Amino acid sequence: MSWKGIHRWLGLTVGTLAVVLGVSGAILAIDPVQQAWQAPAAPGDLPVATLVERVTRTVPGAEEIRHLPSGAVVVFSFAGDQPQARYVDPTDGRVLGDWQASALPRWVKNLHRSLLLGDAGRWGAAGIALAMALLCVSALVLLLRRMGGWRQLAARVRGSVAQRIHVVAGRVVLLVLCLSSITALTMSASTLGLVALDAGTEPDVLSVVVSQPALPGAQLAALQTLVVQDLRKLNFPGATDPEDTWKVATTQGQGWIDRYSGQMLAWQDATLAQRVYDWAVVLHTGEAAWPWAVVLGLVGASVLLFWLSGVVIWWQARRESPHITGNAPMAQADVLIFVASEGGSTWGFAQTLQDALRQGGHRVHTSALENFQTMAATRQVFVLAATYGEGQAPAHASRALSHIATLKASDVPVTVLGFGDRQYPTFCAFAVALDQTLRGQGWPSLLPLECIHQQSGQQFARWGADLAKALGEPLVLEHVPRVPATTALTLISRQDFVGISGQSTAILRFAWPAQSLGARVLGRGLAQFAAGDLVGIVPPGSAVPRYYSLASGWQDGFLEICVRQMPGGLCSTHLLGLQTGDFITAFIRPNPGFALPSKRKPVLLIGAGTGVAPLAGFIRRNDRLAPMHLYFGGRDPAQDFYFGPDIQRWLGEGRLATLHTVFSRVPDGGGYVQDALRRDADAVRSLVAQGAIVRVCGIRAMAQGVVEALDAVLAPLQLSVANLKSKERYAEDVF
Repeated sequence: MSWKGIHRWLGLTVGTLAVVLGVSGAILAIDPVQQAWQAPAAPGDLPVATLVERVTRTVPGAEEIRHLPSGAVVVFSFAGDQPQARYVDPTDGRVLGDWQASALPRWVKNLHRSLLLGDAGRWGAAGIALAMALLCVSALVLLLRRMGGWRQLAARVRGSVAQRIHVVAGRVVLLVLCLSSITALTMSASTLGLVALDAGTEPDVLSVVVSQPALPGAQLAALQTLVVQDLRKLNFPGATDPEDTWKVATTQGQGWIDRYSGQMLAWQDATLAQRVYDWAVVLHTGEAAWPWAVVLGLVGASVLLFWLSGVVIWWQARRESPHITGNAPMAQADVLIFVASEGGSTWGFAQTLQDALRQGGHRVHTSALENFQTMAATRQVFVLAATYGEGQAPAHASRALSHIATLKASDVPVTVLGFGDRQYPTFCAFAVALDQTLRGQGWPSLLPLECIHQQSGQQFARWGADLAKALGEPLVLEHVPRVPATTALTLISRQDFVGISGQSTAILRFAWPAQSLGARVLGRGLAQFAAGDLVGIVPPGSAVPRYYSLASGWQDGFLEICVRQMPGGLCSTHLLGLQTGDFITAFIRPNPGFALPSKRKPVLLIGAGTGVAPLAGFIRRNDRLAPMHLYFGGRDPAQDFYFGPDIQRWLGEGRLATLHTVFSRVPDGGGYVQDALRRDADAVRSLVAQGAIVRVCGIRAMAQGVVEALDAVLAPLQLSVANLKSKERYAEDVF
């Protein structure tokens, strides 16, 4: 079973009981905090003999002094037949008030220690602690895999709301949870009798009765050299038993002191097991350090957050789990499709490909990549491979490359189609490695490697057209993804532009209906969104959503996009035909890789045409007035300077530091944005040297031109776009 499988299975099966222990532990953490505030702590260097002298002056008949983990001192005595326990001020022995054991309900402790099931429950609690330790180990492995290693552990977390909550919270408290689990196991080992803490049978010691009176406690040599910091408990000798001794318990062990001579009669060192247990108690309960108890309480309460977010993640993954229909037996199939998918969405593309091939008369079998092989009937093989983390294979296909490397190549073509996100420096790295391995082994290919960005249905359809030509048969790939729940959005305003070629463009603003927290976490309705995220819109007459970059965030109170008429574009035609008051149905797809980090670093924004939309959204929300520098490219300032008045206003407000515009279809317009970057090479280099974040949005040709220009500009700094991407300082949104 993979680490992911172990983590998921333990989380779902043991998670509920772990929540009970975590929440009850959080409640018990109140106790050390309460104790710390009830009485002053004794000075650590105070001699115990001095403390005894002060106590005996103020508390007649004292029988025991106890130094609590909080540092407070409690004296036990009798008033007649009534036992008393009172706090004393160690500086003068003054009685401060009655001491009572924790007021927390006893059943909370029993619930935490034994699940209210007695001895059997103690074994159960120990089992849960062991499962939690394994859960923490698996979580650490998955966290490092997801973030790309230790160096990237503090990087920005991408994913759904539930995933971000799960990962960010885990990154903060995972080590404390692991420590809590290990200390719980240590304590359980002694409670269940698996480890003996005592040094052995107590020695049979008695004071030698002499004619002289017993020494006062303040004059006992053994107590004069012992400081309160090391004291745990001191028992006075019985007044009616002349052979009774003083008994002292410290962090180092326990001893028996002669009441007449003041000498130590016997001593037992604390065992290693006892010392380990004592440390485990401190680390698990925080009883000797109330700030640590607060941390433990918060971590214990976080278990509920982990469990809830984990259940949501599991439910979302289950909802997207593959259900391939129409599979022919592998031995009889002339086309084999193998899939490597982490989240499950790639299986949907495999189903679309399988259905299209079956309509063409092929017998098709689809399976996971780890089952890669060819049969006698096989004529074509397709591999649909997603990339996970920092260029890794999805968990279930982690050994697929090594398996394929052991196979003897045949003349059956194996075509690889990759799926990934260009915001990641290792875009489709697993698909690339897979394709290289296959070619190195000698497997032919029907088509060269193609990489699909952000599960683009349009790009998949274009690949399908190329595949149809290569096969020499009709084939249409119209992938219909599983569309999330949509929300109705009403158009409240629009700004229209007429381009040079007559293509209409409009900035459309829709009212945003606020969503509850539950809806956002579960992915229902219209989630919170930020500039640079994508809004998915399903146009009438199609089941395939089209995506538009957002020029606003939810804090703005509206949803805004910039739409240009595409030749034959079904969705752009629909949107540009809307009038104020009309509505659309839409959903949000997060684009966290394009979002700006919350750092006050310079920001270099580069956009052309409608690609300025998300960049305008960044500037709009620049409330902290971080230095933002915009390079905008269009054709004619009179026709396609989108967001122009807003940009000018933001420039005056300080939300935008500098503006550089170029227009390619007017005299002396400056050409293209890449030309402007080359002209401003010194300023661009200076910004990047200061740690600038770079965001690029526009058509693919423009983005490639920007990459080439920046590589040349940054060469004197021994930097490149690839370097910036590896440090998550460069991201692009291309279409």
